[in-house]
Amino acid sequence: MIELGVNIDHVATLRQARKTYEPDPVWAAVEAHLGGADGITVHLREDRRHIQDHDVRRLRELTHIKLNLEMAATDEMVGIACQIKPEMAMLVPEGRQEVTTEGGLDIVGQEARLKDVIARLADAGIMTSVFIDPESAQVEAAARIGARVCEIHTGPYAAAFHTKGRDARSPAVLEELNKIRVAGRAIVDLGMRFNAGHALNYFNVQPVAALPDVRELHIGHAIVSRAVFVGLREAVAEMKRLMREADATRIAR
Repeated sequence: MIELGVNIDHVATLRQARKTYEPDPVWAAVEAHLGGADGITVHLREDRRHIQDHDVRRLRELTHIKLNLEMAATDEMVGIACQIKPEMAMLVPEGRQEVTTEGGLDIVGQEARLKDVIARLADAGIMTSVFIDPESAQVEAAARIGARVCEIHTGPYAAAFHTKGRDARSPAVLEELNKIRVAGRAIVDLGMRFNAGHALNYFNVQPVAALPDVRELHIGHAIVSRAVFVGLREAVAEMKRLMREADATRIAR
């Protein structure tokens, strides 16, 4: 059964706009859990633009839901992860000037360093994940460095879906979707778990959720945006229903 990991970074973004104490990401995690989330994702960025160190500690201590920590592959972040011990740590590229993550991690160009980072996290009992573009070279490199999970970057698919008027049958959309499908098959064939995420929303999620072998989708901005109008618990429940509908068609096939 496909799972939903809810990214609550932008609950913290709203809080940090006023440098205050609300809204509380821990409360958001509880609401997301009650709405049907299977996990919570937070990205502790080096510049601490939204999620703060104390948020990660409190999420670990006060919630009873799987925690996925997105992080740069730095000594500082590895140290924090090994101390906090989230269920999963996902290595992502990070740029100070980017608004959001703009592409997948280049594993091919830094295999030796990333293999060491993966080993340190694994030795601490943390499941290791990498956020990569749907490219065979990156998938193969992820297997070589010992990653247990690959999350495929769905941003180009989402961009095509939007620019083509939400036409799921557009050749441009189908091309991007097929890249994700092919990468997912390669991930599974190499013994890793296939997850996906980035820029997924209520309109474009179902074709991805219906892909063979996909285990978990990580979605944040769209859910938090919808929560402004319907509440976080309902926003999560609506997304989970869409994913389960798509998953049912996959199982039926």
